[in-house]
Amino acid sequence: MFVELHILQNFAPSNLNRDDTGAPKDCEFGGYRRARISSQCLKRAVRTAFRAEHLLPEENLAARTKRVIDELAKRLGERGKSEEEAGPILEALLKGVGLSVDNAGRTQYLLFLGEAEIAAVADLCLKNWDTLKPLAGEGAASNDEQDSPRARGSARSVKKAGKDAVPRDIAEALRKMLNGGKAADLALFGRMLADLPENNVDAASQVAHALSTNKVSVEFDFYTAVDDLKPEDTAGADMLGTVEFNSACFYRYANVDVSQLERNLQGDKELARDTLSAFLRASVAAVPTGKQNSMAAQNPPSLVFAVVREAGLWSLANAFVKPVYPSQDADLVQRSIKELDACWGKLAMMYGEKGILGKWVASTEREGLLQLAGSRVGNIDQLVDSVLETAAAGATGAGVAR
Repeated sequence: MFVELHILQNFAPSNLNRDDTGAPKDCEFGGYRRARISSQCLKRAVRTAFRAEHLLPEENLAARTKRVIDELAKRLGERGKSEEEAGPILEALLKGVGLSVDNAGRTQYLLFLGEAEIAAVADLCLKNWDTLKPLAGEGAASNDEQDSPRARGSARSVKKAGKDAVPRDIAEALRKMLNGGKAADLALFGRMLADLPENNVDAASQVAHALSTNKVSVEFDFYTAVDDLKPEDTAGADMLGTVEFNSACFYRYANVDVSQLERNLQGDKELARDTLSAFLRASVAAVPTGKQNSMAAQNPPSLVFAVVREAGLWSLANAFVKPVYPSQDADLVQRSIKELDACWGKLAMMYGEKGILGKWVASTEREGLLQLAGSRVGNIDQLVDSVLETAAAGATGAGVAR
């Protein structure tokens, strides 16, 4: 069973998600240049909203970091161990399962670890402190060695030495601890551990890049700054530059595989329900942070459309293959709502709505809905409650109108 989320969100002039040159991200769609917000940016905003909006308890959240050794050392320090000693010991422990650590004590790549996993690793290290302590510093390689012509062979031998040094039972215990730890965001967005593929987590959600419903062009803000303390008889600005920005109405699409979410959360149906609720609310509340201090584009969605279905996912991005333009009697948001509604009607007519267990629309606009007019609800709370109730009923196969 799947839950789909369709959002229309019109942003004032902003630069929410920048490319490598500092310009707002964009792309070509339908033969026209469109504004874009990457899926990674949106997922980061959702994860941030989980904490900022207190949608899920800390013990059911994860951290993505290269600095897990620093975090673990701090926790061990709070439990009476020396942080200076803890760092090399933790490094040896991680190397025991093939995770490389550089000279700065950071892992080779970002690790996405649940709070419960981090706590369990700290417990394991504390329990086996005396066994691991003699191994601290073994199998280390300098940066010069790693950058040498024989770096690949050297890295493999170093990694093997690190794995062989740690007792097998401790390494196996660590592998078993890296099970996701019932972290909701990890369950939703998944993770890949290149050195521990058996501990990978398949994402329960898919998040599309947000695309503007309208054609856009980049504009430039020329700015100046004046030194407040310069002499009054000195003219001119002391700093000047340009910032690129745009303004667009974005179509956002995401879905959640409810069954996969439950599997990732080790069969905890109540936590899966809470996670789904948090995902829906965070998706509505999440706004990327790029250039917000200078542009304050704090614009909530104008339309949120949710669907619960057994199969057959539908993105409605093709509603906007032809860019939307405001007209004399309807603005950009109203025209975008009308096109989304019409696209749903076309898909429903061609493919039918068999397997769709429910659909709900919350919108700030009174007009524009024809195909989905009967699915309107009063607010986001009603939409979320309806999704959760229908998803729960669909999971049990009871009480759902087909």
